[in-house]
Amino acid sequence: MATVQDKTTQPSTTHEKSPALSSSEDPSGPEVAVNVSGHKQELQRNFGLLSLCGLGITSGNVWIALGGAINVAIYNGGPPGIIYEYIAASVFYWIIAASIAELASSIPSAGGVYHWATITGGRYGRACGWFAGWWNALAWLLGFASIVQIVAAQTVSMYAIMHDGFETKQWHVFVTYIIITWISVFIVLYINRALPSIEMIGGFTVVAGVFISILVCAIMPHVNNQPYASNFSVWGNWQNQTGYSSSGFAFLAGMLNGAYAVGSVDLVTHLAEEVPHRNIPKAILFQYIFGFLSGFFYLIAILYGITSFDDVLASSYLFPLAEIYRQAAGSKSGSVGLLFLAFLPTFISCIGCCVTASRVFWTLARDRATPFSHFFSNVNQSTHNPFRAIVFSGGFVTILGCIYVGSKTAFQAFVGSFIILSTLSYVTAILPHLLSGRRHVVPGWFWMKGMAGLAAHSISCAYIIVFIVIFCFPFALPTSAATMNYASLITGGLSIFVLLFWFVRQSTYVGPREVVLDAHVLAKDAL
Repeated sequence: MATVQDKTTQPSTTHEKSPALSSSEDPSGPEVAVNVSGHKQELQRNFGLLSLCGLGITSGNVWIALGGAINVAIYNGGPPGIIYEYIAASVFYWIIAASIAELASSIPSAGGVYHWATITGGRYGRACGWFAGWWNALAWLLGFASIVQIVAAQTVSMYAIMHDGFETKQWHVFVTYIIITWISVFIVLYINRALPSIEMIGGFTVVAGVFISILVCAIMPHVNNQPYASNFSVWGNWQNQTGYSSSGFAFLAGMLNGAYAVGSVDLVTHLAEEVPHRNIPKAILFQYIFGFLSGFFYLIAILYGITSFDDVLASSYLFPLAEIYRQAAGSKSGSVGLLFLAFLPTFISCIGCCVTASRVFWTLARDRATPFSHFFSNVNQSTHNPFRAIVFSGGFVTILGCIYVGSKTAFQAFVGSFIILSTLSYVTAILPHLLSGRRHVVPGWFWMKGMAGLAAHSISCAYIIVFIVIFCFPFALPTSAATMNYASLITGGLSIFVLLFWFVRQSTYVGPREVVLDAHVLAKDAL
């Protein structure tokens, strides 16, 4: 008979029964159906494949992320650098996505990398899972703040375009930021059943938005008798303006811009307890196919439509696409229209990021990995969601917004650490999986056999380890306090907090457990 498999290492001195264990380990108690994490199934499985794909492409938001960072990416090689660095980053993230999909298929838990690292780490699983979980949770909280700030900048920029002489202040963005944050939180809190429909609408707005934007940027310069950029300037005119003497290093450092656009590999995995588990790898595949293609063709369209990069870099608008669209569409009203097409899916992505960030924090809380774990692990029986974890996510993002008012540089330092923190969490799960010969994980329906799996996991780990270092270098030389890359400082500081809290909590920290997919106690709807 199939049983619950406990692959975590518990301290030999503790005799407290973990809440992660199913009642099948208590012969005297009634058998309760659990999910793959070993917990009682508390969340409703409202999401299907289409809504999960909608979440992936909406919150992934590749084409908007690329356009929003073009004023930074342009220094690492000019237009050719933007395109080729995006392609290179995408190739590596496809491989990382394959590694993540394999683990998600085998262990479809809302904890994601937190749960996987605990299992793949073997005897060191508790420590691996602790760090992977906290790095991942912090990454998604910072990612939530980042996308809210982008929407706030879009909103203020649309207003500024149509009001000549309007001088944008940081408090304008802050007020908009707070409004967007709590609208998103309210929707996630009280409209839980509608979230799948909202994400499907978001998916439609992403597809329609990028299609219309590409057409307008490709056609309107011809209609307005404006010249297009030359083929050489888009594909061949490499310009290293970073201050680094090596163009090769400038290229590698520039891959950060592409990584930021495509780096949300584990996005849909945190809804594993709200969908049939087979949908997770499929949604990851769709997210990356659509994300890459939409981003690639979108970049080509806007790079040919830009008539003056100097005007883009000198623009007073907070969101660089405002000036790019003004040039491509030939009018302010056209720019606002295109910005609105970007605003709709980006706003819905705020909702998706709120869902993901709160789910990650909640999974940590239910295994006693957070302060006030009992309080934050609660699932509200009325709204059928981790109500308190969602409110915490909104409060955390609000505090970060207060930092923005005081110092935009400090805010960017925090949210810019998203990629490093998230990839650190990935490698903490994938590297032990590789080094152990994948023996700690029962294969799921998506499993890379033989050398394919070995190659994918090896490349994923090598890329992450090398590029975590590269992404900590200054963006350009010479640097100053305002232009310094503080990612290493923020990541290091947050990691020290995680380490210190580990020493405080390790005696009571439980860690997730695994229920194999054919276990007799597994909830039927988990399959």
